Amino acid sequence: MVCLKDIVPAATNTVNVQFIVLQKGSMCQDGTCLALVADETASVHFQLWGTECDAFEPGDIVRLTNGIFSYQKNNLVLRAGKRGRVEKVGEFTMLFVETPNMSEIQWGRDPTDPKKFVKEAVLSPHSQIFPPLP
Repeated sequence: MVCLKDIVPAATNTVNVQFIVLQKGSMCQDGTCLALVADETASVHFQLWGTECDAFEPGDIVRLTNGIFSYQKNNLVLRAGKRGRVEKVGEFTMLFVETPNMSEIQWGRDPTDPKKFVKEAVLSPHSQIFPPLP
């Protein structure tokens, strides 16, 4: 398992992480919905697809195996992708932080390795899609 603060954009299914669902948006016309998820190190936008949108609710603790953190329609999201697996493993009892939001960090190509990304700047201290929790 990796911490959310350690994930970087990549086109490979290598993310194995556990997190809690904080908020969930409504279903889009394309059959997806976004959720704000977090662990004790960071938060990230998580894209749910089809039946996954109804399967998970705020407070659910979820394990993602072989996930992908990449751009989907110009949004940087964590998702299961075609080869990943997402499953509920618990409820309500998990430490988490909302910042930094890894989806809202500006990433750039690593000058020493163009296949890798590096953090350039934080776009916002709070989520621009999901408002901060009270």
